[in-house]
Amino acid sequence: MADLDGNVNAKDFAPTVPAASFGHAIKGAAAYDWGMQHRLGRIFEGETGRTVMLAFDHGYFQGPTSGLERLDLNIAPLAPYADALMGTRGALRTSFPATTRSGLVLRASGGPSILKDLSDEHPAMAMRDAVRIGADAVAVQVFIGGEHESRSVRNLTGLVDEGYEAGIPVLGVTAVGKELVRDARYLGLATRIIAELGAQIVKTYYCEEGFEDVVAGCPVPVIMAGGKKLPELDALTMAANAVRAGAAGVDMGRNIFQSADPAAMIQAVRAVVHDDVDPAEAHERYLELAAARRAA
Repeated sequence: MADLDGNVNAKDFAPTVPAASFGHAIKGAAAYDWGMQHRLGRIFEGETGRTVMLAFDHGYFQGPTSGLERLDLNIAPLAPYADALMGTRGALRTSFPATTRSGLVLRASGGPSILKDLSDEHPAMAMRDAVRIGADAVAVQVFIGGEHESRSVRNLTGLVDEGYEAGIPVLGVTAVGKELVRDARYLGLATRIIAELGAQIVKTYYCEEGFEDVVAGCPVPVIMAGGKKLPELDALTMAANAVRAGAAGVDMGRNIFQSADPAAMIQAVRAVVHDDVDPAEAHERYLELAAARRAA
């Protein structure tokens, strides 16, 4: 039995010290349950409130995209450099070790392939499987202005309801069709609707004019989508401009895994997002890392 002598007198309740209050840099998250805040903290870095998310979920509608032919060889080695991974449950279970430490964002909507109308989506997984796999968030496409706009909104709100029950945040992705213009007016409309309907994070494209207004008008973190493959310096410049306009980070896919050196590129992106490094300097780091890896 433990020796109880001295225990009573040794207690110190620090009555003059106010109770601790914990804040964080994640926009709009103060009223969430502890579990949801904890999961968001595994996606966003605590000090900066920003994230470098690596997207590789392209195969769910377009098959083996260039750079994603072998997820176990091309993407899994990049996981240590990513704050969060965005992929499908099938990809994670088959191609990544369960010891992966990055945050996990699971694609939770789907249906049509690139051969059909992409807005014709439905929920593609149950929230209980997201819990089973250890997800920190789930992602759903929202086609504001698309043919199946209302259905995609229902997909979002259904997952938001299930997410609150499980303590799992929802990432709403603004899906811009070919007929829609990616300007501040449209992106501001889409991001605000997605946030108002309950998404805890919104992913959208960057626009050169008015992006700061898009971010300011959205009450939850906005993450910039990488979009099509650009030259490395251009991609780093776009990421820097987005963050400087208030974005909470980036979710890049093709601009990383289709780069000549994906490992060097994701490290350069991290420098821009987390350390506010100038894009030109980050590009020099990319070239140096790539050269060192070739020489190794």
